[in-house]
Parts: sequence; C-alpha cells; structure tokens
Amino acid sequence: MKHFNIFLLSVFVAFASCSFTTKTFDNPDKDKLLMQLVTYLLEQGHFQPKDFNDDFSEEVYTRFLKTIDPYKHYFYRSDLKEFETYKTDLDDQIKNYNVQFFNLVYQRLTQRIEESKAVYTDVLTQPFNYELDETYQSDTDQLDYVSSKKEMMDRWRKQLKFSTLTNYHDLLSDNESDESEQEKTKSDLEEEAREATLKNLQEVSVYFDDLRRDDWLSMYINAISESFDPHTYYFAPQAKDRFDAEMSGKYEGIGARLQKKMDKISITELISGGSAWRQNKLQVGDIILKVRQEDEEEGVSIVGMRLDDAVKLIKGPKGTNVILTLKRVDGTIEDLTIPRDEIELEETYAKSSIVEKDSYKFGIINLPKFYIDFQDVNSRNSTTDVKREIERLKSEGMEGLVLDLRNNGGGSLKTAVEIGGLFIKEGPIVQVRSTGEDRQVLKDRDPSVTWDGPLVILVNEFSASASEILAAAMQDYKRAIVIGSKQTYGKGTVQNVIDLNRMIRNNTSGDMGAFKFTTQKYYRINGGSTQLEGVKSDVVVPDRYSYIDLGEKDQDNPLSWDEIQPASYKLWESSIDYETTVRRSKERMDNSPEIKLIDENAQWIKKVRSKDIYSLKYSDYDANLKKNEKESERFDALSDYTTNLSFESLPYEKPIMEADSIFRIKRERWHESLSKDIYMDEALNVLTDLNKMFKVNKLSALKN
Repeated sequence: MKHFNIFLLSVFVAFASCSFTTKTFDNPDKDKLLMQLVTYLLEQGHFQPKDFNDDFSEEVYTRFLKTIDPYKHYFYRSDLKEFETYKTDLDDQIKNYNVQFFNLVYQRLTQRIEESKAVYTDVLTQPFNYELDETYQSDTDQLDYVSSKKEMMDRWRKQLKFSTLTNYHDLLSDNESDESEQEKTKSDLEEEAREATLKNLQEVSVYFDDLRRDDWLSMYINAISESFDPHTYYFAPQAKDRFDAEMSGKYEGIGARLQKKMDKISITELISGGSAWRQNKLQVGDIILKVRQEDEEEGVSIVGMRLDDAVKLIKGPKGTNVILTLKRVDGTIEDLTIPRDEIELEETYAKSSIVEKDSYKFGIINLPKFYIDFQDVNSRNSTTDVKREIERLKSEGMEGLVLDLRNNGGGSLKTAVEIGGLFIKEGPIVQVRSTGEDRQVLKDRDPSVTWDGPLVILVNEFSASASEILAAAMQDYKRAIVIGSKQTYGKGTVQNVIDLNRMIRNNTSGDMGAFKFTTQKYYRINGGSTQLEGVKSDVVVPDRYSYIDLGEKDQDNPLSWDEIQPASYKLWESSIDYETTVRRSKERMDNSPEIKLIDENAQWIKKVRSKDIYSLKYSDYDANLKKNEKESERFDALSDYTTNLSFESLPYEKPIMEADSIFRIKRERWHESLSKDIYMDEALNVLTDLNKMFKVNKLSALKN
C-alpha cells in the first residue's frame, strides 16, 4: 500500500507545484481573478481540453440560461433578443476574464424574480376554474419564452393551477372522509389549497432572496465548467466545506442539522454522538435567534440570515464553545453554551451485520462512500473500516460476505484500490491514463488477503466511480459475483480538487473556493473502460429504475468510451465453479414472481414518468389518479415481501445501541430493510450455493 500512497502524492504534488507556480494570479478584480483561475485549470489541466470558440460559446449560453430559468417563467423573448447578441461572443469574454454577459443576465434575472412575486401573488388571489378543459405542459423544452406580460401571467397561472390541483384534490378527499368535522365548501377548500401553494412559493422566495451575486456567478462559472464534462465543477467556499465533510465523513461543530423556513432557522436533527447530542440540552424544534462566540460580548442575530452564513457562525474549531440564544418550543428564551467537537457523520461510514441462512453464517458490509480525509492521515477511512468489519465478522464465524455498494457514488480512488487488495493477493486493481501520457497501473502490493472466502458484490444504477473500479476488478479476477442492475452508472473518469486559494500569492480577495476537474480516465485491468457502459452485472436483477435514464450516458457532455491494453493479472485460484453459480442464480431470478413484478413495476414507472402533458380539469385529474392507483395496486405485494431472516448487529455495537437510542433505531430500520430486500436475499442464496459447492469439492478432493 505504501507504494500506492507515494504514487498518488507524487502525482498531485508534481501537478500542483510544477504546473501552477510558473504563472502568477494576482488580478485585483475578484471576478476576473476567479475566471482566470478556472479557465487556466480548464485549459492546462483538464483531461480533454476544448477550444473556446463560437460553438463553445453557444453551449455555455444555452446551459446558463437553462440553469437559472429552467421553467421559462422569468425571462421574456425581449430579454432573449438582448442576450443573444452575446451568444457567440462568450468565448472571447471568457478568454479575457470578462463577465459582462453575466452581469447583464444577473441584473435582469433579479428584476424578473422580483416581478414574479407580484405575478404569482396576483394569480393566487383568484379562484381556479377546474371545469375548464385545458392542459399543462411539464416538459419545458417544448415551451418557448413568452412575449408579453399577459402570456407570462398565463404561464404562471397554468403552473400554479397544476401545483394547487394536487392540494385541492387531497383536501377534498380528506374533507369527505372526515366525519368528525363539518364539511367545508368546495370554494373554502379551493381557497385553502391556493393559500398552501402561496406559502410554498413564499418559502422558495426566501431561498432566492438569500442568494447573493456570488452564488449566481458560481452558476455561470459552472455553465462554463460543465461544458467540458459533467464532473468538472466550481465549489464556492461553503460548497467546498460540504464536499470536504462528505469525503471525510466528519466536520468540526456542534452536531446539529438546521433548516430555514421563512426568516427562522431551527434545529431539525441532532447528530448521534455529537457534542449537542451528548449535552442533551438542545432540542429539535428550537429556533436560533442569535449566535455568540465565547470571546464576544454581543451575539449576532441570525433571524433572516442566509442559512450558510448562520452555519458558518455556529461551526468552529474543536475545543471552543458557541453560545446560542434559543426560542424554545414552549416559547421561552434562553442562552445555551455548547462545546464544539469533531462530528462524525455516522451514515457515511461502513456498517456490518450478520445473518444465518440455511445453516450458514453470512456477513453484510454496507459501504455508502469511499471516504478519506486527505488532511488527516490518522483519521478513519473506508479501507481501515471495511477491514475492521471483515475481521469482526470473521470472529463471528462468517462463511460468506456480501459487500453492498448500491447507491455508493464513489469517492477516493486510493481507498478503492486498497479495499480491492483486501480480497486478492498482489496484483493490479485499476489503470489510469492522463492525456498524452502512458497508462499507470495501480496495484495492490500487499500479499496478505483479509477475506479469501465467497464474495458477492451488490450494485445498482447509482453505483459509480470508485464503486465501479472495485466491482470491475473483482469481476475481472473472477473473485466475486456481481449482482444488480443491468449496468452501473458508467463514470470512468478521475477528478482532482484544487484549493484555488493556494494558487494565489498574497491573496486579498477573500476565500476563492475550490475547483474539481477531470484529469484522468480509468480503465479495468482487462483494458475496457467503465465510461458510459458501467459494470455489467453477472446476474441482472431489475429494479424500479431499470427503464429510466439515470447514468453517465444520459448526462450532457460525457467523455467517450474507449479501451487500452490489459494489465497483467492472474485469475483468482478457486475450486468453485462461478459460471454454474451464476447460471443457478439467473434461473432463480427468471422463475421469481417477485422479480417479474418488479420488472413490470419498472416499466409502469417509466410510462408514468414519461408523461408530460397533464389535464387541469378536475374530473380528468381525478379519473387519471384513480386509474393510476388501480394500476399500482398490483404492485402492493412488493412491499409485503419478506425473507423472514433475522439480521443482527455485531457484539461490539450492542452497548452502543443500549446507550444511544438514535443509533439503535437506525440500525433496527436497516436490519428490517435487509429482511425485506429481495436483492440481498438472492445475494445470500448465491453465497449458499458457493458454500455448498466448496464443501462438495473439498470432500471430493479428500476422497481422491
């Protein structure tokens, strides 16, 4: 493993020190400085640079407008006519770090958003006529921009009518079924439905009001960045903090999740194990009025403040205190001093369970993300956690392992290679290639094997990047059987994250954020790419999303598929016939009534989601809803499916569950979901087959 760590470090340091120190970034204009940094990284560092030409300009133009006005209910055709003078000029503006186009669009957008408040408020003062035979088009690509205020009013009217129709229908249904109260009139319910829609819009309006110019500029920069590929992205400072927390699974603060409704910021959850949870004085529902640092005499009012800014005030270094002025649920006001600490996001980390099936003991490890903290080499990471869970499962007599990578969107390439090394002897795990350079083969150099027994890997359409690296390697070695969707997500690219502040000498412009950009493509050890094609499961099991476009191939500007020469590797030595095991599993899936029903459900979901024209006539809406409910009834059996298997936590978790009710509830819910999981059930069936085959082969070998 040491060689691999050195390789990653040397590549990163060489790239950072050699590529970026030869150029000076010191523009006093922050906008221009940011544009200069981003365009330089795109031109010099991206795996597949693009020419800044008229075609690129048009792509950025279209992407930005679609990002900021996706429903076409802000801008008019007259606005577009004015904007279009820049349509093929943006490449020149980008080269010159000019944000003239952005400034024009931003100013007009803020004006139109303010105007929209009067429009939708006016629309919602009037009752909707649900007897009219009219429709709502939800596919905005089929809509043009409006040319008049009358047309804009009508566009808002149809959208708001469609939104309110659901509320109105629910209120009517509740009113008819509620015998304890006097029935309200239809007009009363219709008015109540409109009020609910207005309230939702007002909450959205608070979000828009909180957005600053910098936030909109980030969207413009990302319209440029994402025109290179879907995974190249600019992180504003707060977004970078969130990214770091997701990658490492931890941050420094009090361990509370907040939400903003209108102008009030309240507590929605206390993170299990965090300092606020341990203190047991902060409560869900408490409203925070002020935030004061321990070295300050006066607190800062956060009423009406941006949520990100409030969070920034509350977070702080481990070992310090923050004082919150709270309005309790009972209305009392009090100050509460809370110590800050390192907060671990438990849902990010690997977790394990053990289950008995057909007299065999099997282990399950769920890995939500390939997490690591590059700033703290001694902190927990997915490699050490998975290895620890395997050892714990082995001590409980595990005879087969399911590694669940479903919904795991990736993370650290380093940990993907290291975890692959837990299941094989020395050998390559993945190949990476930069533009114009030879491939690099990333290997496991540790001859020890943490788990050499039967292995099944579960994947789905949301298993991406590092998940695909690990699943592909284990498949190529014939080390594991991969069960899941037809293919995984299909992300075959590697990104680097650069702290933009480190590229600036004597920075006086404040925090510039960070930039994530695609620098390499990775390839399976057999030479193929997972880009677009993903990893094909050995046993394909349909799910609810089988017919919905969700993968890399369905994104804008994905890099193309290609292949390189294979690495040198040896198949895993085993007496188990994997082909026979896969065939038996496929036969079970083909003969399973539940699997057939899941496939039918997936097709039905595809049909429902493909609909883009909706009737705004109540009788039609009601009839269509009843029809859908009737059709969906035949899928109710899926929610009743159960394996009757009992999944349990390992002994080390039992005291934690006794002391922490939140942790216990989360584990119990996970175990319950596993007992209803048809995919996990089949994974355990495969492990059973592998164990039976292993015992038969072992007996045969002894006789011979």
